[in-house]
Amino acid sequence: MSTLPPPFVKEFSVESLEKKVYELVEKFAEFIPIQNDRYRLAYNLYKFKINEGDEPAISVKNTKIKIVKISDAELAEKINAALAVIGQ
Repeated sequence: MSTLPPPFVKEFSVESLEKKVYELVEKFAEFIPIQNDRYRLAYNLYKFKINEGDEPAISVKNTKIKIVKISDAELAEKINAALAVIGQ
């Protein structure tokens, strides 16, 4: 049996909304230490930006991510302020 290489992953363009949201969530890595949690939150925030998901306050609570050094409400406020800067 042999091991195959992983599949090719196509990156989003720098100007895309997906890339901007995922980079925004990576800035909060000190508060969200688990990378999969950051990915889950970023996906939910992306859905919010395209009017298909919940607002950040609800997403932070419902995604059940591990948050350290800050409360859920404070993190949601910081994320909401950062999302306001990102256009659609």
